[in-house]
Amino acid sequence: MLCQELQLKITGKDSLETKTIDSIRYEKYHRDFESISNELTIFRKKLNTLGYIESKMSPIKKEDSIFNARFSLNTKYNYLNIFFTDSLVSRKILEKLSNNISEGQFSIPIEDTERVLTAINLKLSENGDPFSTLKLSDITINNKGEIDATLIRSEKTQVRRIDKVIIKGYEKFPKSFLKHYLKIKEQQVFNLTQIKKQITDLNELNFARQLKDPEVLFTKDSTTLYVFIEKVKSNNFDGFIGFGTNEETNNIEFSGYLNLELNNNLNYGESFRLVYKSDENDQKNFLVNLNLPYLFNSPIGTELELSLLKKDSSFSTVNQNAKLFYQINPKNKVFVGIRSIKSNNLLDSLYSNPTIQDYTSTFYNVRYLYRKRQKENILFNTKTLLDVQFETGNRTFEKQDTKQQQLALDAYHIFNLNQKNNIYLRGTGFGLFSDTYFENELARFGGINSIRGFEENSLSATQFGVINTEYRYVFNNSIYIHTIIDFAYLENKLIAQKEKLYSFGFGFGLITKAGLLKFNFANGKNENQTFKFSNSQVHLSLTAFF
Repeated sequence: MLCQELQLKITGKDSLETKTIDSIRYEKYHRDFESISNELTIFRKKLNTLGYIESKMSPIKKEDSIFNARFSLNTKYNYLNIFFTDSLVSRKILEKLSNNISEGQFSIPIEDTERVLTAINLKLSENGDPFSTLKLSDITINNKGEIDATLIRSEKTQVRRIDKVIIKGYEKFPKSFLKHYLKIKEQQVFNLTQIKKQITDLNELNFARQLKDPEVLFTKDSTTLYVFIEKVKSNNFDGFIGFGTNEETNNIEFSGYLNLELNNNLNYGESFRLVYKSDENDQKNFLVNLNLPYLFNSPIGTELELSLLKKDSSFSTVNQNAKLFYQINPKNKVFVGIRSIKSNNLLDSLYSNPTIQDYTSTFYNVRYLYRKRQKENILFNTKTLLDVQFETGNRTFEKQDTKQQQLALDAYHIFNLNQKNNIYLRGTGFGLFSDTYFENELARFGGINSIRGFEENSLSATQFGVINTEYRYVFNNSIYIHTIIDFAYLENKLIAQKEKLYSFGFGFGLITKAGLLKFNFANGKNENQTFKFSNSQVHLSLTAFF
């Protein structure tokens, strides 16, 4: 048997009030009388919110399936004047909620009453008083036809502070990161809204992630915060093989590198990186980097680096770099440091090259790093990077000092057009500024991590800039294809060289059981060359996480 649909009809004491009631809107059709009664309760609350606090409802009249409810709206009050004390709520909070504040009083449109009281109560909770609530008392009508009320606290409780923080899931999460990175520590004022916001900063760490929102246990005299964290595998092994055709011999030549990065294996938040690179030009690079955050539970960390470069039998260069850094927030970090360089000419005096000399250098540097991750994207887990470093110092050659400056930049951003399409744009640059130059102090670039389509580190310059672009189409969360359009400009003041370089190609990325496999095919040329297929370079790389 089907239930008869009931109709609710609400009218005012005259046509003007009925028109006002119709503009407020209400649910007219109902399944039973209980639903009608609930709707009338909701409607009366709407009237009070709009300022019709003196409205009255006559008894409901029923005609067949129609229920008639008649309201007398009476006077509409537009403003509410609230009296307060500074000890109850600060003027600073009220300035964000009202445009009309005087000594001990503020006024608001009456329809904003619930929103304003909710906002003030939220501020009380954020200031460590989660159990107190504010309410209005002594409500009267003044001679201006406005409503006056006094703001009072329902119950005064002691300010809550965090007495204990308990990590669940990853119990060995570094305590220094809890204090300095997440900025959560014992005895700070309890503010759950702020704590939830701070916990989301875990998304910027590569070795941990948030399992769920934090929880809190209140007892009569203590507050215990529970934070739920999971440890993430962040060690990675990155290797690639590159091959292309030698223009002089037409033989295929191979190059490659190994990059091992160990993160947080000691549950300290530390990272250790080892890189070995060998290219077609008989050039070998070796690098070791150690990053130790929050030394002795302080906000200061250190980064130590040693790199070795050997160019066939021409020269070798040793770089030693020591930095202190401060993590401003999860995305921003600043460094200051010192770098020493020692380079030796390995050529026999019979085959000596005047542009390759023994020298030492000392540089003082400042560096700024910004990184924004998107950990939910396993293909592209860093969305934005800005890494800029400036160095100033002296090069010593035959007891003569030459002032030098260096500037290095690495920046990229992923523009997400939609779920399937994005554009990757990267810019890198370097400048060495000096009165004189040696070949064994020039910057070397080219290859998979620079301008693609050229042999690894086959280009040398005193200044250079590279722009990498990719249009990417993502089939799913494990495979994508992309274009390659790169441009570079270099200057080598040692030989008065200026050159523009271009490369074009394509590639793909694929998540396999072993890790992320990347394939790049690119053809590079300078502005005076014609296209030659033999100039193409193929790069294969594999990044495995463990």
